[in-house]
Amino acid sequence: MTVLNETYALSNDVAIPQLGLGTWFIPDDAAAQAVRDAVEIGYRNIDTAQAYGNEAGVGEGVRTASVPRDELFVSTKLAAEIKDYDDAVAAIDGSLEKLGLDTIDLMLIHSPQPWDDFRGGDYAEGNRLAWRAMEEAYEAGKLRSIGVSNFLQEDLDNLLEGANVVPHVNQLLVHAGNTPVDLLDYCESKGIVVEAYSPIAHGEILNNPEVTAMAETYGVSVPQLCIRYTLQLGTVSLPKTANPDHMRSNAEVDFEISAEDMQALKELHDQDYGESSEFPVYSGK
Repeated sequence: MTVLNETYALSNDVAIPQLGLGTWFIPDDAAAQAVRDAVEIGYRNIDTAQAYGNEAGVGEGVRTASVPRDELFVSTKLAAEIKDYDDAVAAIDGSLEKLGLDTIDLMLIHSPQPWDDFRGGDYAEGNRLAWRAMEEAYEAGKLRSIGVSNFLQEDLDNLLEGANVVPHVNQLLVHAGNTPVDLLDYCESKGIVVEAYSPIAHGEILNNPEVTAMAETYGVSVPQLCIRYTLQLGTVSLPKTANPDHMRSNAEVDFEISAEDMQALKELHDQDYGESSEFPVYSGK
């Protein structure tokens, strides 16, 4: 499982592991054990968010894991509703307290708009104010790196108008069937590393016959093919699971997808997220 030892360098030279553990929908009382299991298997990148309601459990898992804290990369996200400076300052300190950590390796603005107005109104100024709070926490050493999530090019451009620090990361919905090529290229041009959340399309890609057939030709599972795809795109892959068997399987991706198959997956359009379409990021906006 050599992928667990591979990292990318952020623009500030902080190393971020290429494969991480997503913790969305893992309850707070189950998060600590999920983190400990993942670390035991070899994961070193753990992703949570204020909105997930499990920062306390994730922090407990990090503090009680089988490796020292400085070997782990812990990310969280500023709640999407926070679009002002004072609330952002308080929320950053709140995450540090809930996680029980002295520093957070990466903190992101979870969305350019509040969830109840996703892809809606103009929050450019609010994002710039929240970003200023993040920059100050970064300069103070509370955060080792800072970034955004779900930001389109126009959202990044708005943020950069008043930014002193270019976001180190943009965490996006990226999977076979939904590959925002232009946005990936734009982030690369700015030195922004992209993290791919839901690389298995919230599980719905398991129903795609083309992807299933391709996985069979490589002798791998559909999740393994999809995770490998996001890694070969040059993104950090963040599959979510609390199941140790799935954690192991998700890391067994030391194979190479051919250029032809990569292109086919890149051109695939499959954005049917089933019941998950009720969530803003899967709503097609």
